[in-house]
Parts: sequence; structure tokens; C-alpha cells
Amino acid sequence: MTKNTLVVIVGPTAVGKTALSVQLAQELGCAVLNADSRQVFKELNIGTAKPTEAEMQGVRHYFVNDRSITEDFSAGIFEREALAVLQREFTQQPVCIMSGGSGLYIDAVCYGLDAFPKVDKALREQLTQRLEQEGARALYKELQQVDPDYAAMVEPTNSQRIVRGLEVFLASGQTYSSLRKGSSRQRDFELYFIGLELPRDELYERINQRMDAMIAAGLFDEVRALLSYREKNALQTVGYQEVFLYLDGQIDKAEAIRLLKRNSRRYAKRQLTWFKRNEQIKWYHPQDFESIWADLQAYLQT
Repeated sequence: MTKNTLVVIVGPTAVGKTALSVQLAQELGCAVLNADSRQVFKELNIGTAKPTEAEMQGVRHYFVNDRSITEDFSAGIFEREALAVLQREFTQQPVCIMSGGSGLYIDAVCYGLDAFPKVDKALREQLTQRLEQEGARALYKELQQVDPDYAAMVEPTNSQRIVRGLEVFLASGQTYSSLRKGSSRQRDFELYFIGLELPRDELYERINQRMDAMIAAGLFDEVRALLSYREKNALQTVGYQEVFLYLDGQIDKAEAIRLLKRNSRRYAKRQLTWFKRNEQIKWYHPQDFESIWADLQAYLQT
């Protein structure tokens, strides 16, 4: 192999991406870039299913506990910083791994982001006013109509991303999803995609079990400690919004747990919808390491 290669591992939440990325990194002697929009924050641990030191098994991970939730982080920032990491890592070895479930962040590194149009302040204020009057779900339905691809990866309660998608479309006539694909600009490394998937019933059971484990580990206490940050974009997501409703007294704990599990399953479905559009991804059962490793070795040796 003469060209540097980024091995990209994708799939829905709870499917086993961390375990595979660590196992492959140990075989290859390389680092892992964590493509998750929330695990980068030090304050978010239980609700993001952040990999523990034990789970990382000594493998060098980037973008885990890298910064405070008070700092900005976006797909554009991730693209810029990840490319800088890759440039350094490829001086040490010809292979690096990127693993995660945030489709927008993965696409940013693999294909690049186009410059987004400037949005008139009056338009943003208009959408913000509509958000207050009509609620996030009403605007989300509108986003589904004008930009279903982007809506597929946005939480129906994530008002910041919903407004962003709508304002880009209204300001330019172009969808956010078409712009974020960029011009598929050339990278100075190869891309090799591995997708992990499970039968739906098995995946959903794993998601339910993971949520039970999160709750037992203290998820509700973690979210309570984050109340002062609740307007941050990273908290407008599954695992936090449901507990905020409970802490606000709008639902009881049993209903919060039901919503946590249901919304996590729905999130997994949206992730799969996003990744299935990419025909470069070859899909495997997460326990089929022999096939994954054999196919990867064959690719790297060509």
C-alpha cells in the first residue's frame, strides 16, 4: 500500500462501533478519531455513551473529552481539526480510523463542506419568533418537506439545527444537505468504509439495555447537573431532553424512561437512513470480525 487510508466505521447507536474500532486499531497500530458531536465534551459522559478508558484499551482517541461544553463545536470545526490530526498521524503510519454515528461530521471529513450562505438577521429573527409561537415540531415538519435528507439526522426537538436548516433554505433556495455535501473535494488519502448493522429487534434490545445501564449509572443526576447548560446545542438531543422534561415536572420518571428508549430507537433508525445513502459503505454484522479484517487487509494490500 502506498497511499494513506482513512478507515471509516459507521452505524447506528449501540451497534458496537467502539469495540470494532479499538480492535482494528490494535491490529493496525493506529489512532482513532471519534466522530461524535457530543462525546467531545468533558461534561457529557453517561448520556452520550462516551467510551471509557477501559473500553479504549490504551488506543489513542481524538475528540473524546477534548473540550468544555461552553466551547463551540460544529461539523466545520471538526472537519478542520480532524484533517490536521490526520496530517500528523499519517506521518507515523499509513492508516487511521474514524468511527462514529454523527453522519454530518463524518461527511465533513470525507467529502468537505461548502461555504454556507449568509443569513439575513431579520430572517433568523422571524424563524426564532415562529419557533416560540409554533414550537420546534411544527418547524421540524416544514424542514422535513424542504430538506428531508437533513431532517433525517436532526432531532425533532433540536431547535437550533431545525432553524439552521430552514434559514439556509429560505435564504438561498438550496438545501442544507446539498451544501454540506460540498463539492466532494479530493482528499490526499483514501477512504475505506465499514458499516455495522444488526437485525432490528436485536439492535432495539441492545439500545434498551444500554439505556437501562445509563440510568443505573446515574443519567438523571448527570442531566440535573447540566441544567444551567440546557440551551447548548449538544443538549438538544436524545438522552438529555427527555430528562429535562422530567426535571421540569412535565412527565414522571417512568414516562421519561419510556421516551429515552423510544427516541433512542428512532435516532438509530435516522442514522441508518443517513448512512444507507452512501454506496461506498460495505455492511457487516458487528461480530463478523474475520470478514471485516480479511476484506480490509485485502484492500490495504492492493
